[in-house]
Amino acid sequence: MSMTNDKKRGALFDLDGVIIDTEGIYSGFWSAIDERFPTGIPHFAQSIKGMNLQEILGNHFPTHVQAQVQQMLMEFQADMRYDYFPGAMDFVRMLHDNGFAVAIVTSSDQQKMNELYRQHHEFESTFDAVITGDMVTHAKPHPECYQLAARLIGADLDDCIVFEDSVNGLKAGLASGAKVVGLTTTYGPEVVRPLCHVMTGELSNLALEMLP
Repeated sequence: MSMTNDKKRGALFDLDGVIIDTEGIYSGFWSAIDERFPTGIPHFAQSIKGMNLQEILGNHFPTHVQAQVQQMLMEFQADMRYDYFPGAMDFVRMLHDNGFAVAIVTSSDQQKMNELYRQHHEFESTFDAVITGDMVTHAKPHPECYQLAARLIGADLDDCIVFEDSVNGLKAGLASGAKVVGLTTTYGPEVVRPLCHVMTGELSNLALEMLP
């Protein structure tokens, strides 16, 4: 990775499937929701990864069931375990120690983040900024969330690296103009490889010199 020393570097991390190991848990939840309130969309749980809740509800569920689905999700998230991927937070801290501003850029809402903070008291203070889905108008694959993250940390997007696992997130990272590291925690290499500059199985596999 080549960067000039007078420019601020940014590392912008998606949350689920990148820092915390929850994508499989969410897939089970949304598959069950799709069985109860059929959307008619093949592989529904996979298709919505990276979208925020407002977009999921508004695009795929009739108005009269949206509040019920939202309440079910809130109750589900209150009982979830938010386990880190091994080595993920060590990688974040390593980048910070090497001059990167680090940010979380997630489609999750603030209530979900509060549950995460409750389990991991150190999480919020580790990052220079946390961007949630309710802070933007357009959900991934639109690049708005990454554009906002770069502004908040004071970095140009061409000096930022996005770390993503979902198709919508990878597309958002590329559309933003940042370099993209794709993780194969949710999709296989055949899906991830065309949408990123560097591919890895997990953050702990990466060293500083391997970054784009």
